[in-house]
Amino acid sequence: MKHPIIEDLLWRHATKKYDATRKIPQQDLDVLFEAMRLSASSINSQPWRFIVIEGSAARERMSKTFIHKHEYNQPHVFDSSQIILFAYNPHYTRDDYAKVIDKSIEDKRITQEDRNSAFDVFVFAEVNTDEAGDTSCWTKAQTYLAFGNVLHTLARLRIDSTPIEGIDIELVNEEFKKELNGYQCDVALAIGYHHPDDDYNAKLPKSRLNLNDILVRI
Repeated sequence: MKHPIIEDLLWRHATKKYDATRKIPQQDLDVLFEAMRLSASSINSQPWRFIVIEGSAARERMSKTFIHKHEYNQPHVFDSSQIILFAYNPHYTRDDYAKVIDKSIEDKRITQEDRNSAFDVFVFAEVNTDEAGDTSCWTKAQTYLAFGNVLHTLARLRIDSTPIEGIDIELVNEEFKKELNGYQCDVALAIGYHHPDDDYNAKLPKSRLNLNDILVRI
């Protein structure tokens, strides 16, 4: 199939080795960050926070979190252009959603007169909140919607990436506790440009299940 979207998806792969000499231009980062901001979420909840690790001190802090496990991902910390921590709000409340509604009023999506009725859809958050006020199952799912959007945006920009669930969640959340400010990070993303010789995954053909094994049209 010939189509720009399909070409993007065929191009992207999980990069195994980055070229540390190459950094992403600021104009491309601007597009990426705006695409990140525009990601979809249930009831437009936007229950996420993105921590971009790019300075040397921040990289050293991230590197320390691999002391016990997932050491194979540690080189990405220094070789990639940036590492992004994708975090979600584990206790999303009505007050959090009020910020979304007030921004919608500011953007003229809804009127001030409709503010109270705009809270009606908050029931979707309430049914995904346990007795302790934990919304993690719901908010984490929304954050993965943003994650997928970012992967495709990067492919369109021809920027390589590596989804990293192989992180020490406890250490990462402790090390970046201040920046996360109560949010929870379970996954990171390395971005940059793959090494032309040492990224073996770039040379392998794409492999996915056949469409008729996963798609049912009724």
